[in-house]
Order: sequence, then C-alpha cells, then structure tokens
Amino acid sequence: MSGSTISALWVYLAASPLLGLTLTLLAYQGGVWLFRRSGQQAWANPVPLAILFIGTLLWLTETPYATYFEGAQFVHFLLGPATVALAVPLYMQWKHLRRMALPLLVALLAGSAAAAFSAMGIASWLGASPETVRSLAPKSVTTPIAMAVAEQIGGLPSLTAVLVVITGITGTLCFPAFFRLLKIRNPAAQGFAAGLSAHGLGTARAFLISEEVGAFAALGMGLNGIVTAVFLPLLLR
Repeated sequence: MSGSTISALWVYLAASPLLGLTLTLLAYQGGVWLFRRSGQQAWANPVPLAILFIGTLLWLTETPYATYFEGAQFVHFLLGPATVALAVPLYMQWKHLRRMALPLLVALLAGSAAAAFSAMGIASWLGASPETVRSLAPKSVTTPIAMAVAEQIGGLPSLTAVLVVITGITGTLCFPAFFRLLKIRNPAAQGFAAGLSAHGLGTARAFLISEEVGAFAALGMGLNGIVTAVFLPLLLR
C-alpha cells in the first residue's frame, strides 16, 4: 500500500467520530495485553502506555485533539458512571472498611496533608512562583476536583491538570516498587495508599492487582478528594 493511499485512508477515518473511540479502546486493550505479557511490570501500566500511544499518533498524523475527542467523548462521559460504580467493590468490602475505620482515617489525614504540603514546601524551597506552588497543592486528587480547588486557592487550573496526570503516572509506576521495598503486603494498605496518592490512575492500577486492592484505592481516592476540596481552600485562603 503506497504512502498516498495510507494518507488518504487516514483522512477518511479521521472524519469519523468513531475514530477517537476506537483508538482509545484499542490503545488501552493493547496496554492491558502488554501489561499481562510483561508479568505486571510497573513500566507496562496500560494507562500511561495508552496515553503515550494516542498522543504520539495524533502528533505524527497532525490530527487536532478536537477531532479525536469527538469520538473519545463517549469514554469521557462514562467516567461519571464508572466513578459511581466504584461503590460496588466498596460495598463488597464493607466489613473490612468498618473494622479499619480508625487506621484509614488517620492515614487519610496524614496522606492528604503530606501530599499537598510536601509538594508546596519543595516547590517553594526551589524558588517556584506562588501560583505554581498553589497549583501543586491539589495534585493528588482527581482532575475535576483538583482544577476547582486550584482556582479557589489562587493556582493555575491548567497547570494543575497537567500536574495531576504526571502525579498519577508517576504513582502508578513507583508504588509497586515502594510496596516491595517497605514490605507492605496488606491489600487494604496498598490500595488506600495508591488511591490516595495517585487518584484515578492509581485506582485503575490497583484493580489490576485485585478487587480488594482496587476497592480500597477507590475509597482513598474519593475520601482524599473530599478532604482536599473542603479543607485546602480553608487553609490556603
């Protein structure tokens, strides 16, 4: 097949709203396949791999993001129902949640504070601008909450969105090694730490380990979002 034929075929496919949806599903399924083939290695996390693949493809083909999103917006729409559906594994682990309520509460408060103020302290020490420092504060919560909080506390929502993605990818790549290094084998501790520190990407990675780990990751992600949204604007006014 000649180069001109391939180019013409891509132009035709790019005009279809289904292109974005198909690319997203294929990229993620390819990432899942590679993740399993690699023996669940941290570097083969399907989410960042899918992001890298789609971003590279759009750049090489000079396809506008708006064109891609026309089809991918269906996946974006499903984020809401998917988030609500996280209540199902939480319900299945309800007995464990009640038994561990106090340790989880302590971990939540300590983790939320450490995630926000450690990043702010390091950035301030390195000479970052006040807007950048405040943009870093909500980096460990899911994007919609993080952007809203950043706007309230004087940060830059667009910068915060990028920092949230970087935090999620970094967390999913690093936390398996940290768990091995610190000998953390408890599924509840693993999941709660992953969700609290790496939000949705960490939760997605946790569900690939087990449903129990994923349930606690969903809990950590949700509770950290609530705590950050309520208390961070009060503390940084």
